[in-house]
Amino acid sequence: MTGKTILLVEDDPAIALIIRETLTGECGTFASVGSVGERNAWLADNRPDLIITDVVLPDGDGIDSLPGAGVDPETPVIVLSAQNTLDTAVRATGIGSYDYLPKPFDLEELTASVRAALERSSQPAAKVDPGQADSHGLVGRAPAMQAVYRTIARLATNDLAVLILGESGTGKEVVARAIHATGLRRAGPFVAINMAAIPRELIEAELFGHEKGAFTGAHSRNAGRFEQAAGGTLFLDEIGDMPLEAQTRLLRVLQSNEYSTVGGSQALRADVRVIAATHRDMRTLVADGRFREDLFYRLNVIPVTLPPLRDRRSDIAALVRHFVDAGRHSGLPDRQFAPEAMQLLERHDWPGNVRELGNVVQRLAVLSRDTIVTPRDVESVLRDSGEGAVPADPVDLIARAVDDWAREQLAAADHDGEIHERLEAIVEAALLRRTLREVRGNQLEAARRLGINRNTLRKRLGQLDIDPAQP
Repeated sequence: MTGKTILLVEDDPAIALIIRETLTGECGTFASVGSVGERNAWLADNRPDLIITDVVLPDGDGIDSLPGAGVDPETPVIVLSAQNTLDTAVRATGIGSYDYLPKPFDLEELTASVRAALERSSQPAAKVDPGQADSHGLVGRAPAMQAVYRTIARLATNDLAVLILGESGTGKEVVARAIHATGLRRAGPFVAINMAAIPRELIEAELFGHEKGAFTGAHSRNAGRFEQAAGGTLFLDEIGDMPLEAQTRLLRVLQSNEYSTVGGSQALRADVRVIAATHRDMRTLVADGRFREDLFYRLNVIPVTLPPLRDRRSDIAALVRHFVDAGRHSGLPDRQFAPEAMQLLERHDWPGNVRELGNVVQRLAVLSRDTIVTPRDVESVLRDSGEGAVPADPVDLIARAVDDWAREQLAAADHDGEIHERLEAIVEAALLRRTLREVRGNQLEAARRLGINRNTLRKRLGQLDIDPAQP
């Protein structure tokens, strides 16, 4: 990349130094400034090939101030930020940024993004109205949510079909509404339909509408969801429960962008963005012949996978505050949570995910006798709601499980004297599988995190019959 110039706008000297050392050799000239004022002064006399900028700077906002700094609109921008919210991701897209990397970022990912940005075509990036950016009900800064925010921001400048995947209660409709609210069709309607809640014989009429007399009980013409959503977004929730016969007609609509009402002959234009969602494993449904493969690929243009709440426990405190604030605006009393009570909520597995957490917080707001929610309040609400006791500390859970298992093994009349070896294998296999899943099968990284030699890891994987590609 000899001859290219990179401008870094970062007020943290340590981060600036790391970036400079990482990107040495990626360009001909590397300039580093620490404020909006220094950036503007540098830009008055220089034209960079790439700008890397932080958001929160000592004298202003690195995103909002950039359009007025005289930057060539074709200059790619990479935004770095510790303010890891959907608002930041969408505002970054709003200035036409090439990429958005939440802090802490991966240096290899930054390097790859810099190389791609410097090599990209001279066509300017599409713009998004940054005034439309807010949280849209999405709360949390866990790494798994950052990927969701970045995808939503990148969907703001196109009309591609989206398939949202995730367990029940993870917020799939909230994400669908955020995609709509930040997208090109935000001025149009958002229309949702739950495919699992509609009788199979009425699904086509619900989707496409029907003419008077089309079937028994059709006393007048009714507009379907495609017609109601014209100019906006149609959200097909629980798409995995759609009957095969209705799938065929939906596929034709997505292929041709035309449909007709039930009992009608006139072709109507399907002027909608389609967002679908499901908690089911779609590839399994396709393999079992319960969902059309061609329709799956039509819907799965841009997949968005939502993490379960147990994989983003660091967000629970922020979600609790969000639900408390929402409840207060609806007339519920304000509540604070004792640190021990919050710890219990953070240790709970939340099989119902964010939806379950919201329900529990609302019950706590009503049933707690004091403004401070106590651990006893949390335990009582979870127990009374059928969720069972809040789990103890994970170390205590492991110790109890081992105690129960050992008692059974030692009580067996025919125990083989290999109890210790079997327990080691059980625990080690669980640890290795979890580690490999966390690092996506990267054995070198798994060995580093475990603190063992890579050859030792390979040996144990073989002995325990663990496939590193499918742990």
